[in-house]
Amino acid sequence: MPEIQYREALRQAMVEEMERDENVFLMGEEVGEYNGAYKVSEGMLAQFGPRRVRDTPISEAGFCGLGVGAAMCGLRPIVELMSWSFSFVAFDQLVNNAANVRYMSGGQFKIPIVFRGGNGIAHQLGATHSHRVDALYARVPGLIVVAPSTPYDAKGLLKTSIRCDDPVVFLESELMLNDRGEVPDEEYTVPVGVADVKKEGSDVTILCWSKMVKMCLNAARQLAENEQIDAEVIDLRTLRPLDDEAILQSIAKTNRCVIVDEDWPYCGMGAGILARINEKAFDDLDAPIGRVCCEDVPVPFNHYLELAMQPSVEKVVQKVKQVCYR
Repeated sequence: MPEIQYREALRQAMVEEMERDENVFLMGEEVGEYNGAYKVSEGMLAQFGPRRVRDTPISEAGFCGLGVGAAMCGLRPIVELMSWSFSFVAFDQLVNNAANVRYMSGGQFKIPIVFRGGNGIAHQLGATHSHRVDALYARVPGLIVVAPSTPYDAKGLLKTSIRCDDPVVFLESELMLNDRGEVPDEEYTVPVGVADVKKEGSDVTILCWSKMVKMCLNAARQLAENEQIDAEVIDLRTLRPLDDEAILQSIAKTNRCVIVDEDWPYCGMGAGILARINEKAFDDLDAPIGRVCCEDVPVPFNHYLELAMQPSVEKVVQKVKQVCYR
């Protein structure tokens, strides 16, 4: 299989779905003439023209609302947000409209729309450009929330999301866009709501998603080499719906669990997953559930402080040793 960048996998998914279905179109700030703020949509304007690759004003509330209306009328918009931090000004369109219209119309309107863009902490973008929106949208009934970690999963899950008749929040990361991985040339999709065991193990379950997966795999290698701890690393891939079965099966095998996420500790995504595990798998646990997440502060601009407040391989290793009583 050829090896491609994460951004190229996203582009392939959009191009293939736009070729397959004329109702699919891309819209967002700088997606056309500028080829995308992070070059994800490079070349798509030339291929599909301005009718299907549409540059928008800097008005997330406006073009997110336009996308919801277009989806109600039978189109399949892909709405690119330059940063998920900017989605807050369109919160009403995503949470009040996109998530509720199908339910409130008794199924008369489908909302086949994908909102996608950069989520989380990148590199010295400051507190206002570094929000992690996982928990904000995963708590909302009516929304599907996807957070892939590899080019293979990104392409397969984006194709599935574009074909979905419900609104999908698709979380990427600027720091993953250059990551490379194998992606087959032939047609494939990845199902929503199915986690992936990135590394099998017997001593402890590490739950993670998005850019935390690579960090956790590095931590698992160190644990095996230095501590003789065999960690199982599960990439959740989808945050809503959550693959409870995969999580519970792994914990029943390992009897220990560490959740690694980029969110804040209070009311964060990891906290919600922890509560679900505690309710459904308490008797399988031989130690309290561990959690590695960001410090409870706004994201600093200073590079070293920014790194210090985030999860790290060292923090994951230490937490795993703690739940394994080492």
